[in-house]
Amino acid sequence: MTQRKIISFENIRVACRSCSLNALCLPMGLSSDDIEKLENVIKRSRPLQRGEHLFYSGEHFHSLFVVKTGSVKTYTPSTEGGEQVLGFHLPGELIGLDAINQNFHSCSARVLETSAICEIPFQRLEELASNLPSLQHQLYRLLSKEIVEEAEMLMLLGKRSAEERLAAFLVSLSQRLGKRGLSTTDFHLSMSRHEIGNYLGLAVETVSRLFSRFQDENFLSVDRKHVKILSMPGLETLAGITPDQPSWRESN
Repeated sequence: MTQRKIISFENIRVACRSCSLNALCLPMGLSSDDIEKLENVIKRSRPLQRGEHLFYSGEHFHSLFVVKTGSVKTYTPSTEGGEQVLGFHLPGELIGLDAINQNFHSCSARVLETSAICEIPFQRLEELASNLPSLQHQLYRLLSKEIVEEAEMLMLLGKRSAEERLAAFLVSLSQRLGKRGLSTTDFHLSMSRHEIGNYLGLAVETVSRLFSRFQDENFLSVDRKHVKILSMPGLETLAGITPDQPSWRESN
């Protein structure tokens, strides 16, 4: 089984210029001098444990957050009294952009596993971006990406079958991990099957049945939360992805 990384405070303090995620995060496209200015804004704290929150729905907006290691789930209360999962965020991804408009968070963000998080006070980031066109452009790009992802998610839930949704989710997760220098075929799911089903609009029983079916058909092997993809072309076919067509959320 894939070994889990141990997070230390020294790892969290790695500067942006030395971080392996700087090509996916806010420093992308910035000069060395500009990255140093951004580093002076960013706060780095102790590792957060599974179940801890970055912020809660309705909380006043003061910072954006970037996942450095680990993963985070965003969710909102559902009408049935439970929760509706909005997304799973991997290293290098920015969280909290939705709060800029109304100045409060419309969802909650909870850590799924031991994670290191970079906090960026928005007022200081805004001041810095006004003087750094490259940083301002990167913020616009990230905001645009957020809009595109929401549209793609609506299309996924509205037009695809249950097997297509789960296959597309696994293909997307594989590609996102690959962009972070991690294995695309052997990985640990930090989210539960219930959370995956909630996100994809599927019953947990359906998710479990589809995992069993994918395993029976030799597309992947599953041991609890440990997944090995045995046939990426097979999963892409199930997801309705053609070889020359970008898959869902491939750009992350």
